[in-house]
Amino acid sequence: MVFRRMLRAMGVGGPSVETELVNPNCRPGGYLEGQVRVAGGDHAVDVEYLAVGLITRVEVETGDAEYNTDQEFQRQRLTGSFRLDPQARYDVPFRFDVPWETPITEVYGQRLHGMTMGLTTELEVARAVDKSDLDAVAVHPLPAQELVLDALLRLGFRFSRADVERGRVYGVEQRLPFYQEIEFYPPPAYATGINQLELTFIATPELLQVVLEIDKRGGLFGEGHDAFGKFDVDYQTADQVDWAGQLDNWLRQSAQRRGLYF
Repeated sequence: MVFRRMLRAMGVGGPSVETELVNPNCRPGGYLEGQVRVAGGDHAVDVEYLAVGLITRVEVETGDAEYNTDQEFQRQRLTGSFRLDPQARYDVPFRFDVPWETPITEVYGQRLHGMTMGLTTELEVARAVDKSDLDAVAVHPLPAQELVLDALLRLGFRFSRADVERGRVYGVEQRLPFYQEIEFYPPPAYATGINQLELTFIATPELLQVVLEIDKRGGLFGEGHDAFGKFDVDYQTADQVDWAGQLDNWLRQSAQRRGLYF
């Protein structure tokens, strides 16, 4: 009897949980739909709740140390407490809202190198090991984000990698405790003035906030340093703007203020 209780405490013979998404693809501000399949084990258990949450890998800097951790940033409870009988089966449908600031993971059908995103399912069982499931999620850019990305690619910039960093971006409306940086290699036309370009999107329901940071090359008599730029994109008129022209103008002016020309 004692051995059986120990096995139950370790989750042996307990319930199982599996999530099925209707479509693992979504956009910031959109939603994911699916259902969670819960199956009882060989003994009855008291379930405290069933929940789903969106998680991503986040880079954290603390003093001189740096590490990566998985962070849940949106959570939704699907049930309250209930009794799960042996061998019982329940299907729990759900619709999960994806936050506007959710980092993108896919561009033009390709996974952004460095990005991780998943929907986790948690079955909290009283006095036992929790059961969980994890499903990969692909977050595609909003149309306004695609316009900015397309403009940079037309200027010759190439994707390097992307990551998510814990912290806040100065001067923008931000709700989540982290932000995404998408890094680009400069084309030859800009390479004499720019080492690297970093792009951050902070989306809201009303507009898209875009933050650019360029790592400048040092001049003849000085070291390189970073330059920042910020602009807002109106969703309604975004397709009426020459984004390649505007970005090219800002990049050239920013580099030239440092005495660098390309």
